[in-house]
Amino acid sequence: MQSVENLVTQIQGLSSSASDISVLHNLLKAADDSLRSESARLLPLLDQLEPSKHSLGYLYFLEPCTYGSITKERASTLVPTIARFITSCVAEQIHLAPEKFITVCKRFKEQVMLLEAPIRGVGPMLTAIHKIQASTEHLTALHPEFLQLCLLAKCYKTGLSVLEDDIYEVNQPRDFFLYCYYGGMIFIGQKRFQKALELLHNVVTAPMSTINAIACEAYKKYILVSLIHHGQFSTNLPKYTSSAAQRNLKNFCQPYIELANSYNTGKVTELETYVQTNREKFESDNNLGLVKQVISSMYKRNIQRLTQTYLTLSLQDIANTVQLNSSKEAEMHVLQMIQDGEIYATINQKDGMVRFLEDPEQYKTCEMIEHIDSSIQRIMALSKKLTTMDELLSCDPLYLAKAGRERQRFDFDDFDPVPQKFNI
Repeated sequence: MQSVENLVTQIQGLSSSASDISVLHNLLKAADDSLRSESARLLPLLDQLEPSKHSLGYLYFLEPCTYGSITKERASTLVPTIARFITSCVAEQIHLAPEKFITVCKRFKEQVMLLEAPIRGVGPMLTAIHKIQASTEHLTALHPEFLQLCLLAKCYKTGLSVLEDDIYEVNQPRDFFLYCYYGGMIFIGQKRFQKALELLHNVVTAPMSTINAIACEAYKKYILVSLIHHGQFSTNLPKYTSSAAQRNLKNFCQPYIELANSYNTGKVTELETYVQTNREKFESDNNLGLVKQVISSMYKRNIQRLTQTYLTLSLQDIANTVQLNSSKEAEMHVLQMIQDGEIYATINQKDGMVRFLEDPEQYKTCEMIEHIDSSIQRIMALSKKLTTMDELLSCDPLYLAKAGRERQRFDFDDFDPVPQKFNI
């Protein structure tokens, strides 16, 4: 067994070429247990290593330093050390020990949270994702950790940088659930409700053998965001949703389904009474802010319904119909909806009349044509990707073995293809 000092010397001498690093990797794997037992001595030895040159050895020495309970004082020392390593390390070397790198990064996240400084982890964690990713289509175990830090630090725009990538490769289902859940919350924070709905929908409809807490929390937010964005919600889930979700989600989210039923009546006072009655429940779920946005959106939906009936209407009539306190409050709502593109109208300040207009979009501007062309190109690329994935799946031995077993149970060749005549 080598001493840790000798191992430092080996790391310094065997980190230049690919063949040397391969030899070093074998030495480090053999010394892994002894490094863990000597974890208390390793942190000072890191000063003799350079993260940008000795990345693999540095990682093997750094990981044991993160084990055990960490105090705030210890975290204050480790956080800058790990951040420097993540920023400087060579991707090719850490790919030889990806599990260790992921472990170090997860411990790093725990430590910045212990220090109540999540913003300190956002930049290094984003760098870690880029270094450990095989491609932008690959979902790593660090994606959810990074998005959680973005949420806690309220760095929503930084979180968007990974959410805009199309993900096709997933290793662990839990990583996918958390990625979509946290991603949905980031889009909610940015008021991009359609994108939030897409990610929350992925959580709710993803394959699952048993119901899980992430899916339940996602379903609650899915209901609220559907009401805010679409003004309606249906409890009918798509056919491809797992039977576990179909059976159990509604039972765990009953107060939210009743909220949607109350919303559908169009009566603001009734909705406000229901929210007040169940305030503690919504607050304990950390959804009270979204619930308040649901109440606010009801005024908008009621105003939108008026556009389908009237061409002109006074601000006072709008206030009376949608149960607002004054014509001034009605004016503020209408102006905000015009600004957000939710309705098309003009307000005559002189007589307080609102004139509702048709959608002015003619779908023939250069910007609209470019948008449509971009959507078509994206759909074509997705279709090509799905075809490739289907071909790979159809050749997968595990899939073929399972499909073969199912075919033995339900072989259509055992049945006559044409019904035979029979006597009544």
